[in-house]
Amino acid sequence: MMPNRVPSWRDNLYHRLLFKHCSLCQLPLTHTEQYWCNHCISHFPTLPYCQHCGTTMLSTVTNCGRCLSNPPRWHRLYRLGEYRPPLQQLIHQFKFYGKFWLAQPLAQQLAYQITDPAPLLLPVPLHWRRYCLRGFNQSHQLALALAAILNSQVNQHAFQRLRHTPSQQQLTKIQRRHNLKYAFKLHSCSLPDHVAIIDDVVTTGATVDQLTQLLLQRGVKRVDIYTLCHTEQSLN
Repeated sequence: MMPNRVPSWRDNLYHRLLFKHCSLCQLPLTHTEQYWCNHCISHFPTLPYCQHCGTTMLSTVTNCGRCLSNPPRWHRLYRLGEYRPPLQQLIHQFKFYGKFWLAQPLAQQLAYQITDPAPLLLPVPLHWRRYCLRGFNQSHQLALALAAILNSQVNQHAFQRLRHTPSQQQLTKIQRRHNLKYAFKLHSCSLPDHVAIIDDVVTTGATVDQLTQLLLQRGVKRVDIYTLCHTEQSLN
């Protein structure tokens, strides 16, 4: 079972002693490199995107045409890149192969973009069945790492997943919304005016939309989304 803490210097030292090669290209790391080499980091996608919904654009904009006509409920979305190599491999290692120590360097890369950090970070919850199978909640680990960098707080118990919903990978936006209906609960807790929802990957935004709605109904004034990757997918 995963500890509810951000990886410490001991974890980082443990990683450096045992893993002396880049986790992406497998080339040896220099004494100044950690987790992956500078060459692989240089290939992280830094494409311009809509700062509201996260869609890749020709240039960075506050609102794309779709957001002007039908804006998401949240205020701002910060992303590290698109769900494609090399970030795709890193997220697979982090999420499906138990490499929880990747939360810290991934959070560091994402934190560079966050100009107005929320004082409270709320990770997207896992249903207890999926948590037992995976052993940890990747969004919670990412939130812990971000909080340590941004000087924010984390409340992993604010949201609860009530239903064990089927995988959404092959579902359209409408199907995802139906799949997630009444799937989440927001517990009674103290909430500031500005909070951020943490998710590892945002596709159609159905999950974070449901959570944002619960927060707005509770009186939160501003909800941001912090995510590693945004996936371009049909919105039908």
